[in-house]
Amino acid sequence: MMTCAERLENYRVQTENFAKKHLDGRQLPQSLIYDAMAYSFNAGGKRIRPALLLEFARICGADMEVALPFAAAIEMIHTYSLIHDDLPCMDNDDLRRGKPTSHVVFGEAIAVLAGDGLLNTAAETMLSARLFNTAPENAVAAMRTIMQCAGCAGMIGGQTLDIVGEEKELGIEEVTRLEELKTGELIRAACIAGCQVAGAGMSLEVAAGKYADAVGLAFQIRDDLLDAYGDTESLGKTAGKDVYESKSTFLTVMSRQECELKISELTNKAAEEAEKFPEPEFLVWLARKLAFREK
Repeated sequence: MMTCAERLENYRVQTENFAKKHLDGRQLPQSLIYDAMAYSFNAGGKRIRPALLLEFARICGADMEVALPFAAAIEMIHTYSLIHDDLPCMDNDDLRRGKPTSHVVFGEAIAVLAGDGLLNTAAETMLSARLFNTAPENAVAAMRTIMQCAGCAGMIGGQTLDIVGEEKELGIEEVTRLEELKTGELIRAACIAGCQVAGAGMSLEVAAGKYADAVGLAFQIRDDLLDAYGDTESLGKTAGKDVYESKSTFLTVMSRQECELKISELTNKAAEEAEKFPEPEFLVWLARKLAFREK
């Protein structure tokens, strides 16, 4: 039996191997855009969202091969969001995952197109899933969840709130809502879509959503702490930018101690929701790994 760490690594390898064939355009005249897409996708990362989708699908009874197109797609969407987030018109960051960001390597125009390309390829990848032939209602539900959570009512909406909130003093409710959308919604999509791929039913979808909400918020609070107290080399991205740019974060509305307590509270909540599923061990382990990570 695999350890939790081995399972996470297996999910990473499976996702990356599956995605490679969709990001290879070496024989095409427009191969540059595929190079830019692959550069950011292959730059590393925790692959948490595909791992969550694959694990929820597995423990709800679906085969990995059935769930992989959706797992690869959600990581493509996450990668596109990072490319766009790093652009000069957004966060203007030159470093991501320890490497120069897409616009630094390929120029701003190609970086924008690489993000667009990853989003479009994510949709194509999901639509090519054989689940559309065997259980189309499950496939439609999973794809709808992913695209809605990535859209204007989810991740894009959160990014919008982040931009309009710059240099404003946001309260705890505003910061929480911003981060629930910007960071939490794609994590929520992964957990719920994993259940939907397997046709698990509404009660388990609700539990998966509550697990995701707790994990996502704890993840972001830890991210804010790492940005404030971590270092660039360890993080693989520029540390201290939130303070430098006067952004409202959880550290501007709570003390460091309150943040740590909230992380523990949310992680315990995630563990409670995980216990509603068969084989909850990986979900509990991953929630704690993310909440108490050091980079």
